[in-house]
Amino acid sequence: MFESLGNKLQDILDRVGKERQLTEAQVKAAMREIRMALLEADVNFGVAKDFVARVSEKAVGQSVEGSLTAGQTVVKLVHDELIETLGGKTIQPELKTEGNVWFMVGLQGAGKTTSTGKLAAHYKSKGRRVLLVAADTQRPAARDQLEVLAKQVGVPVLKVADGESPAETKRRVDEHLKTDFRDLVIVDTAGRLQIDEALMDQLADLQATMQPTESLLVVDAMTGQEALNVAQTFDQRVNVTGLIITKMDGDARGGAALSARSVTGKPIYFAGTSEKIAGLDAFHPDRVAGRILGMGDVLGLIERAQQADLKAMEVKKPGDFDLEDLLLQLRQIRKMGPLGDLLKLIPGMSRALPEGFNIDEKQLQRIDAMISSMTVKERRNPKIIDGRRRKRIAAGSGHSVQDINKLLKMHEQMKDMMKMLQRMSGPGGKGMKPPRMPNVPPSLKR
Repeated sequence: MFESLGNKLQDILDRVGKERQLTEAQVKAAMREIRMALLEADVNFGVAKDFVARVSEKAVGQSVEGSLTAGQTVVKLVHDELIETLGGKTIQPELKTEGNVWFMVGLQGAGKTTSTGKLAAHYKSKGRRVLLVAADTQRPAARDQLEVLAKQVGVPVLKVADGESPAETKRRVDEHLKTDFRDLVIVDTAGRLQIDEALMDQLADLQATMQPTESLLVVDAMTGQEALNVAQTFDQRVNVTGLIITKMDGDARGGAALSARSVTGKPIYFAGTSEKIAGLDAFHPDRVAGRILGMGDVLGLIERAQQADLKAMEVKKPGDFDLEDLLLQLRQIRKMGPLGDLLKLIPGMSRALPEGFNIDEKQLQRIDAMISSMTVKERRNPKIIDGRRRKRIAAGSGHSVQDINKLLKMHEQMKDMMKMLQRMSGPGGKGMKPPRMPNVPPSLKR
C-alpha cells in the first residue's frame, strides 16, 4: 500500500544521502519534496505540515553522530519521525483474565465482520476462549457471515434476532457465559453505508448496556481522507479505544493509515494484510516505517515463518536436490504468504525489484500440480522421465508436455545455480554480497 510513497521518499533521501554536509537551503528543499510526497499519498495536510516542521527543526544544525554522513542523519530523522507519526511503539488491546468485552464498530463494507472473525482466530491461537456476538439487528446477512466465520475458526457465535433490544442481548450473553465460560466476547455491531444518527444512537445504547472494555473502530484504508472523518465521528459517540486498518494489502495511497494515529489520537492495534482468516497482524510502527523507507522487515519475515510452522529441510548437496525437495520447499514458502510480499520484507529488496514487479502465484500452483502428478520415483530421479512419462504427467496435471519440459529445465538450472553458489561461498570462494541498503544509517541496520 505504501509502495508509491516509499519510492518517492527513498528517491528524495537517496539524493540527500550523497551529501557529506547539508546546508539549511538543502534541508528546506528536501523537506519541501517530502511534504509534497506525503500530500500526494493522501496524508492529512496538518499531519504532513507538522511532520516536515519537526524533521526540519531537528535537521537544521544537527550534529553528525559517529561515522554517519549528514545525509544518513536526515534519513534517521525521517525514519524516527515516521515511527512517531504512526504511534511510536506497538500497542495492543488490554486483556484481563476474564470479563473482556470488545465492540467492533465501523461503516458497512470496511471489513468489520471479517476483522471480527480474524480477531477470534488470532486470540484463539493464543489460548483465549472466544465468543462472537452477531449484534446487527437489521442485517441478517451480516449475522450469517459471522456465523460462517465462527465455524471456520472453531468458536461459538450468538446471533441476535431482528429488532432485539440491547438489554435482551446482554441477558442472552450472560446466560451463555454461565454454562460456557468465555474470557473474550467480541461483539460485531451494526454498520451502515454512511454515518447517520440512527446508527450512532443504536451503538450508544448497546454500549451503555454491554459496557465494553475496548471499542475498536475498523477503518478501510481505501477510503482515504474520509476514513479520518469517520474515525472522529465514531470516537465522539462511542469513545473509540483503538483502530484496525483494513485492506493494507490493497493499492491505496496509504495516507489515511499514516494520518490515522495523529488525527484521532487513538493507537492502531491491527492491520488487515489479506482476505485470509490469518490475515491480521499486530501494527508495529517501527516495522511499517522501515518498509516505507525500503529497510525491510526481517522480524516480520521471521514471524511469518514461525506462524507457518516451517520445518527445516535436510541439507543436501546441490546435485542431490530433486523435484521432491523442490515441491516441499514451494509448499513451505507458500505457507508464509504471497512470495512478492515476502521479498519486500527483505532489507533493500523493495528498491532492487523493478517497478510494478509481481510474482504470478498461479505459476507456483501449476508447478505444484505437475510435480504432484509424478510418482515418487520420478520426483527423486527426474532423469527417468522420458517422452511417455511426460505425456502421462501432462495429462494428469492438466498441462502440456511443453510445460513439463520447462519445469524439468528449470529444475536443472536451479541445481546448476546451487552448485555455483556453493563454489562461491565455499573455501577460497569470493562469497556472495548482500543487497545494498539504500543509505540506511548503521544504527538502523539490525
